[in-house]
Amino acid sequence: MSLDTRPETTADRPLRRVLAFAGLGVRPMILPILLGAAGALSALGLAALSAWLITRAWQMPPVLYLSVAVTAVRALGISRALFRYLERLATHDLALGMMATARERIYRALASGAPGYSVGLSRSAMLARTADDIDEVGDALIRGLIPMGVGAVTSLTAVIIMAVVSQWAAVVLAAALLVSGVLAPWLATRASVRQLEAGAQAREQVAAATGTLLWHGPELVVAGRRDRLFDELSAAEHRLARATDRSVRRQVLASSATPLALGASVLAAALIGVHLASGVSGSLAGVSSVDGVLTPMALGILLLLPLSSFETTGPLTEAGIAMEKGRQAAGRVMALVDGAEGSGEVTDPAIDPRPATLTLSGLQWGWDRPLGPAAGVDDVLEPGDRLTVVGPSGVGKSTLLLTLAGLLPPLGGTVTAAHDDGAPADLRAVGCYFAEEAHVFSTTVRENLLVARGDADEQALHGALAQVGLADWVAALPDGLDTPLTGGDGALSGGQRRRLLLARALLHPAPIVLLDEPTEHLSADDARSMMSRICASGPGSLFGADRTVVVVTHQHADLAARTLVLRAG
Repeated sequence: MSLDTRPETTADRPLRRVLAFAGLGVRPMILPILLGAAGALSALGLAALSAWLITRAWQMPPVLYLSVAVTAVRALGISRALFRYLERLATHDLALGMMATARERIYRALASGAPGYSVGLSRSAMLARTADDIDEVGDALIRGLIPMGVGAVTSLTAVIIMAVVSQWAAVVLAAALLVSGVLAPWLATRASVRQLEAGAQAREQVAAATGTLLWHGPELVVAGRRDRLFDELSAAEHRLARATDRSVRRQVLASSATPLALGASVLAAALIGVHLASGVSGSLAGVSSVDGVLTPMALGILLLLPLSSFETTGPLTEAGIAMEKGRQAAGRVMALVDGAEGSGEVTDPAIDPRPATLTLSGLQWGWDRPLGPAAGVDDVLEPGDRLTVVGPSGVGKSTLLLTLAGLLPPLGGTVTAAHDDGAPADLRAVGCYFAEEAHVFSTTVRENLLVARGDADEQALHGALAQVGLADWVAALPDGLDTPLTGGDGALSGGQRRRLLLARALLHPAPIVLLDEPTEHLSADDARSMMSRICASGPGSLFGADRTVVVVTHQHADLAARTLVLRAG
């Protein structure tokens, strides 16, 4: 199952939706913006005061006349750095909190939605939505929204200060700031929309191909498909590089508007200053004038103030790009959330351990097209029956198990369950699907087993581990069952992980067990022995005579069990 990764339209405001989804409103952003503006205004004040101090010192007044200004320069220099540091702390605290909340709520939305929706998502799609895309939204907050707010406050203040010196210079500065802070980011964003979208798609393709190579390397080698996947990965990386290069080129071109606007503003200020300086009169100690009389101190402010004014608008081109990336990422995140919420809120039924019969009638399964035989599958699996499902990769073996578990609706026919007394049973109450890539948590061995059955006692846990061949391994651990598996999967070998997951299935009370490749990563002899015990229904059986077992496997040549062979096409 794939997600539509196309960005939503501007009218949909996905960035605003995802911030609201994470519980972030306007009020928490005020503090970072005020701190950022305070730092920027300190820089503006420093520029204006420095201009006054330079020109006033040129007149060689008594040193005491300048002492307050000198002290203020030092204070503004220190406060500028201090406020910027505090703004970084506040902004990152806000963004990290938002990202953590967003991820938590995504997981809750997936957990409360229909199981078929979440289990049908690929690992690469889940990682992209909950990792990269949420990071992009956080980046849009740090490098987009907050800098834009700071730039707006600072630019308005600079124009007001400039208007005190010269109204015409203020008009020129306002126009130049609009070019640098509004027009340039808008042009960069509009020019990069398609490249950013193409880059996001290529990045997800790279992640999907990389994940497949890491998680299914041995199967790809056996199937002779690894080289083809390497070629696909290389092509996706080249597409990503080209999209990134095109986006950066256009961003650089748009960024050139800021130095041009700065130059035009300073030049215009100089020309206006020269014009006004010709009408100088009155006290040379004055600071300001109203278009007609200009003091040397006001002339210094007129020339130096624009240099600091553009300090907050220059990064806004990059902020526009960050906002567009965040908007597209937010659209993909909300598509995931909307899909989970639209799948219907489902409450998992309590497991009913009573034996149950599984009936398949013309069953067709799949995501968007039928994957089974044209006539469907008809079968009756009674308590104690064993069924192996075999076939090449991609024919729908795992999808069939999801359908039998009630996690995915059939595309045709029916699959039903009933108890011995004929009472109908919910598929999700009597069956449990044990995925090939089930998660191993970074906690103790005990907790990893209690996931399957929370009330299992010490004897039951040790018994399950002994049946799958992990008794000696647990006995050798420093704290036995209470030894933490730091890193989850990384603490186990492939064979140990597979046996631990199989122990979960043994502990689970569901009467219908659906196993996906339970003997992968075991040696050939161990896999054959384990599969024989899984498929046996008499003495030596892992699952006993009252539980039904459906298993997807490649170890089927010498099994005395019913087999459903699925063929491609």
